[in-house]
Parts: sequence; C-alpha cells; structure tokens
Amino acid sequence: MKNKIVSVLGILVAGALTMSMAACAGSDAGATDESKIVLVADDGTEAHWTLIKDKLADEGIELEVRTITDGVQLNQAVQEGEADINLFQHLIFLSDFNVNSGGTLVPVGATAVYPLALYSEKYTDVADIPEGTKVAIPNNPTNLARALLNLQRAGLVELKDGGSAFSSEADITSSKIEIVAVDSNQTVTALKDGSADAAIVNNTQAQKGGLGDDLIIFTEDLDNPELAPYINIFAVKDENKDDPRWAKVLEAYHSTEVEAAVTELNQGNLQFKGDWTIADLQAELTDLEDQLRANK
Repeated sequence: MKNKIVSVLGILVAGALTMSMAACAGSDAGATDESKIVLVADDGTEAHWTLIKDKLADEGIELEVRTITDGVQLNQAVQEGEADINLFQHLIFLSDFNVNSGGTLVPVGATAVYPLALYSEKYTDVADIPEGTKVAIPNNPTNLARALLNLQRAGLVELKDGGSAFSSEADITSSKIEIVAVDSNQTVTALKDGSADAAIVNNTQAQKGGLGDDLIIFTEDLDNPELAPYINIFAVKDENKDDPRWAKVLEAYHSTEVEAAVTELNQGNLQFKGDWTIADLQAELTDLEDQLRANK
C-alpha cells in the first residue's frame, strides 16, 4: 500500500512539474506577443506601410496596420488597448483629445508637418481677391484656427492679439473676405461647386479632390516655428511610452526609402521633422493642453 501511495505521489509531482513547464512555455509565448505591434492609421493601404513592415520584420517585429477613418476613434483604439500605437494626427489634435476626452496619449516620435494651403480656380494671386469673396475653411476647431492664422499671414483677415492655435471666428477683428466654415471633407467641394471662390484645404483633401499645386495661391512656410502644434506624431498610451520598439518604428519611418515613398505620396508637400525629440514633443503637447484648459 505504501508503495502505491508513493507511486501516486510521484505521478502527481510529475504532473505538477509538467504543468509548471507548460506555464513557463505559456509565459514565453506571451512574451513573443510583444514582437507584434498593432498600429492604426487613417489609411493603412498606402505603399510606405509595406516598406515599414519589411524593415520591422528584419528586427523581429510584426507590424499589423489597421485603417480607421475617424480621428477620435483612432485615438480611442489606442486609449482602450485595441491598438498599440497610431499615426494620423498633429500635436494640437492630440491635445484636444486628451483634454476633452480624458485621454492619456503621448507622442513617441515626430513624422512631418504638412501644409494647409489656400487654393483657387478663379484667382492666381492673393492680391487679386476682391472684398467680400467667399473663402471656405475647415470647421473643426484645430484646423479652423490654423486656417485663420494662414489667412492672416496672407493679409486677408486680422485676429485679436495676433491669433493663436486656438483662435476662432469670434477672434476676427477685421476681414476682407467672407468666411464659409465647412466640414474639412467639403472644402474641395465648396471650391468646385462655386459656393466659394477660394478655399483652405489640407494636403490630403487636395490630393483626393484633384487640386494641383498650380491652384495654390498662398501656403505656409513649413520652417515657421509657429507650426510646431501641427507636427504629426506617433502616439501611444502614457504607460507604454518607454517601450523600446517605438524607436525602431520611428527609425523605419525615417529611413531613406520610406521618406521617399511618403514624399511621392504627398507630391513633395511636406517637411520631415525627425529631428524633434520626444522631450520636445511632450513639452509642446503639455503647453497646448495647458492653453486649451485655460481657454475652456
């Protein structure tokens, strides 16, 4: 009987060891999950993503890129853990999400700044625009403020105290034009259907709408430090900001081949900002969030 008990105990111990080893194997399998990154973007089909995937694969990292077209949902996906990182927004959009939606997202690298230009099929120079001309601008707060600053630089409006990244139509102190605020997706439509004779259009919408550079009558100086709030960034949850994989993602993005593909996609209308450090980006984000809370 004693021998049988010992035998049973031996079986139980062996089983426990087997389970322990299986648990360890499970832990190793869990760790390999860290070699996969889920990234969300507003267009995950663009050619440069394939290049980035290949470069990260060489580093032992699998990149899955998913497309979400709504900006808030892109941030919520990362905030709620459905994705690890996103790329689609500039710093001021992120500040608005964090302040107004209780987000905890932070930048882990800069990509580029893209122009917000004034287009017209009727006029070839800002100086030709007569009094009262209807000009369409995007109506979402961040791009509306940027559009107003752009129009001020063009000499078409004046803003209270020189304006800021949080200016609204209420801050216009004088104007040569009639502003028509529309959804950003409708800025090209407004120009083409005649409801506006000029329009402030972001680079993506201009491409989708078939607006060539020949129709640009005023654009921003991308070297202007005032455009810092509009630098596009990779964003993650604050608790995940120290993950070393983000440096590899950024390195892949700013490789010669990927930058060339992104440049071609945007017809050269961008300026890369890979020299911005995470500390600089976070300082800019914090300042924007403080300003936004103060303005509420």
